[in-house]
Amino acid sequence: MAEVYGSCDDRFSGVREALARNLDADELGASVAVDLDGETVVDLWGGYRDLDRTTPWTEDTIVNGWSTTKTVLALAALLLVERGELDLYAPVADYWPEFAARGKKDVEVRHLLSHTSGVSGWDPPFSIPDMYDWQTSTERLAAQAPWWEPGTASGYHANNQGHLVGEVVRRITGRTFRQFVADQIARPLGADFQIGARESDWDRIAPVVPPPRSEDDPREPDPESVAVRTFTGPVSSARAANSPEWRRADLGALNGHTNARGLVRVLRTMSLGGEGLLSPGTIELVFDQQSDGVDLVLEEPFRFGIGFCLGSPIVPYVPAGRTFFWGGWGGSMIIMDLDRRLTIGYLMNRMAPGVLGSDRAESYVRAVYAALG
Repeated sequence: MAEVYGSCDDRFSGVREALARNLDADELGASVAVDLDGETVVDLWGGYRDLDRTTPWTEDTIVNGWSTTKTVLALAALLLVERGELDLYAPVADYWPEFAARGKKDVEVRHLLSHTSGVSGWDPPFSIPDMYDWQTSTERLAAQAPWWEPGTASGYHANNQGHLVGEVVRRITGRTFRQFVADQIARPLGADFQIGARESDWDRIAPVVPPPRSEDDPREPDPESVAVRTFTGPVSSARAANSPEWRRADLGALNGHTNARGLVRVLRTMSLGGEGLLSPGTIELVFDQQSDGVDLVLEEPFRFGIGFCLGSPIVPYVPAGRTFFWGGWGGSMIIMDLDRRLTIGYLMNRMAPGVLGSDRAESYVRAVYAALG
């Protein structure tokens, strides 16, 4: 059986066993961490950073976490709410006046955070390199018309949520989103988490491995559908995430670099009642449901609060209750369970297919909850 490294309380030995099994099967390299009531009860890693299996995944290995980054984006917004600098129920244009253009004057900040703004991608033509130019890419979002009536449904803001919310953060604080996370979140919490990655850290990054190609859908895609427009504005590329340009960019929806320990250290702030950064009342805003139905982009049912998913049949292994979560393309996941003061994080380099989560993610989450009884 594959070697697993790190620490794990005896009661959570099932998590270690699940990681070992998956490393023998579909995992290449991965890390899993669990915080329970402020104590790290699982901090495990194993496998390899490269397909040739020559470079082990070590304690300080980091990886592009894809949309798990969006949970830190939400935390950043809540920090500004806590400080009285941001009102989630105010129009975005109160902070970013140009955003009012073309029928968006009534779009509120909560709509950006819950994927209900009507602006789930960029009007074409738009490419991944275009995302790297912050000024131009945000100007284009401000100038667009919504693709559906804001507030009436969710349409996953797959690639652009970091630009939308990040520009609000920048207008309020004068800092880039990347710098805000470094100064106001990662450093105070002592977390190994960054938007993009400093060049001095590139030698410890595990490059992501694209998921297997999915079978072609026999249906002819509708180029005017919200889903097609979102996923072609821009077209996602796993290989792009391994480039220097991606690592240098400020992509608050996509390019958080960390490992399970670092991600949990940031997001346990929510599970533990704020840890001095947030008050319980601010955390409670997450549970203000904004949508519940088939997402126009993901084309599966999701229930979104402010900044986080509150439940979906796509991930039945995340229990109901005072629980919220999200994951990244390929299967990474972060779960905050307030009832149990529990935070579960998982990051890996070999991406799995699917909309959210994976069989591997499910095995770790189920092992954690089995241990808790």
